[in-house]
Amino acid sequence: MKIYAVATGTGSYIPPVVVKNMDFTNQEFLNEDGSKIETLGQEIVEKFEQITDIAERRVADKNHVTSDIAAFAGEKAIESANFDREKLDYIIVAHNLGDVKHGSQFPDILPTLASRVKKKLGIKNPKCVAYDITFGCPGWTQAMVQANYYIKSGDAQSALVIGADTLTRMMDPHDRDSMIFADGAGAALLEAVESEEPVGILKHVTRTDTEEHIDLLQMNESYNPELKSDHLYLKMFGRRLYNYALTTVPQLAKECLDANNMTLTDVNKVLIHQANAKMDEAILKRIYRLYGERNIDHSIMPMTIKSLGNSSVATVPTLFDLICRGEIEGQELKSGDNVMMTSVGAGMNINAYMYKMP
Repeated sequence: MKIYAVATGTGSYIPPVVVKNMDFTNQEFLNEDGSKIETLGQEIVEKFEQITDIAERRVADKNHVTSDIAAFAGEKAIESANFDREKLDYIIVAHNLGDVKHGSQFPDILPTLASRVKKKLGIKNPKCVAYDITFGCPGWTQAMVQANYYIKSGDAQSALVIGADTLTRMMDPHDRDSMIFADGAGAALLEAVESEEPVGILKHVTRTDTEEHIDLLQMNESYNPELKSDHLYLKMFGRRLYNYALTTVPQLAKECLDANNMTLTDVNKVLIHQANAKMDEAILKRIYRLYGERNIDHSIMPMTIKSLGNSSVATVPTLFDLICRGEIEGQELKSGDNVMMTSVGAGMNINAYMYKMP
């Protein structure tokens, strides 16, 4: 019998505030050099939706910060697992920019968000270790990899792994890319399970490319010269990022399958970071091509980006939770299903692991 890390509970928090593409039609978008983009707002948002498939996104309530929504998702995961929170060994919170209050541009990461989440969950046990991980959009998937090591080594019996972000508060209002991002949180509660057959988190693959790609996502000044100050905003080089992901993610996905002695036919679902629907579809197409397959089963890759936008570290755990709860039409996960969870983001970091449903 071996020890495996199995998700016995999941949770997510989808903020109630809905921002539709039409809400951006009167926005003054600028080019990188500060010049005005003369294209009509209506045309800009229509083209944006064609490229990304995003029709609307969710934004956190003004009174909530990242650690709040992380705690909401964590609470749901604990409840769905029917788990005694005082027995938790680890709380790991993946995020990018900490707690940013509404109207502020300054991230707050001291104390750690994980410590704040532990306090908000009412956990008193001092042996429940709480810490953060910042790994770009793949932060939650990397945190799951770390928690898996703790459990398989015997160091821990349980871990609450949360991904949460409120990136909309760090977007330049004059940058068209501001329409991509959203807020949200997702969580999974992992427990140690003895099994003769592999179950839960299996083998993973991770890489970090800094030589030529470290600047594809970064913090920088506004495109509006009048806003230039100490305030920094999330910026990305969209075309270069798209090409990087399209080149690298499919190969890493294949490496992950190879590491698990699997092929594409063994995969029941691909839960990929909801970054850009067209990009994700192109990645899936290239994965199929690596196996000489031309007929693509798009149902293998469920999507939430159309209505939820890109909530960074929260996209994969939110997707996992919604499917587990039966809240995505036509999608389910059954016992024995092999699920690939993969993400790409700032760093540039990419990871993927296989998860076998118990």
